[in-house]
Amino acid sequence: MTRLIREQDFDFIYRLYMHPATNPFLLYELMDEETFKPIFGDLLLKNIIYIYEQDAVPAGMFKLIPATHRSAHIVYVGGLAVEPTLMGRGLGGKMMEEIIALCKEKGFLRIELSTYTGNEKAIRLYEKAGFQQEGVLRKYTHLKSEGRFVDEVMMSYVVA
Repeated sequence: MTRLIREQDFDFIYRLYMHPATNPFLLYELMDEETFKPIFGDLLLKNIIYIYEQDAVPAGMFKLIPATHRSAHIVYVGGLAVEPTLMGRGLGGKMMEEIIALCKEKGFLRIELSTYTGNEKAIRLYEKAGFQQEGVLRKYTHLKSEGRFVDEVMMSYVVA
């Protein structure tokens, strides 16, 4: 099941963003809870971050960021992560199925995402779900804590 985040999801979202296994692949640098609270509040207000549940227990998260105007048929999937203690159980594939179904339900015709070119596990997951690589965004993400840039591969799933 997939649902929008609620205020009481703060601990789960914070832990997932800051976990050493997931943080290098997500948007935010490591930070303490107090620093993350306004970010969480903003995500909550925008209604763009979802929790994927397995047996009524949070198992993953993702953002759906819709484009506007002539690109309103496009949605960007970001911040996708599975709870590290649950990795290796096929939840990523199940979550991708739900993401695609939710995007179709919302009327999106194109789903986009990007990931670090070295994140081969994620690239395989996305390709297995039907996404295709479209190109590489060179030096796209800056890992401030590591003092380096990484390339991102842009991928898409076309619904129609």
